[in-house]
Amino acid sequence: MSDRTTPPMHALPDGEAELALVIRLPWEDVARLGQEAGRLAAQMQRPVTLDEAVSHRLRSARVPAAHARPEQPASASVASLPRMSGSA
Repeated sequence: MSDRTTPPMHALPDGEAELALVIRLPWEDVARLGQEAGRLAAQMQRPVTLDEAVSHRLRSARVPAAHARPEQPASASVASLPRMSGSA
């Protein structure tokens, strides 16, 4: 069991939601996220965390909200999520 007291999801003032999760990644993917964070930091002229790099990567490949399109099987919506190359 985890001692974390942060709820897994909460609403943000800007109308978005923040979802807390733990994922296991191979070191190669962590390195790619570090490279992404470095590129983003150079572009934004400030330090960038891996969390921000992941959020930016997901936002840049954003698909329309599920409620805004006809129903699809769950496997179809999962398949449309962006994948990092080299991950299984």
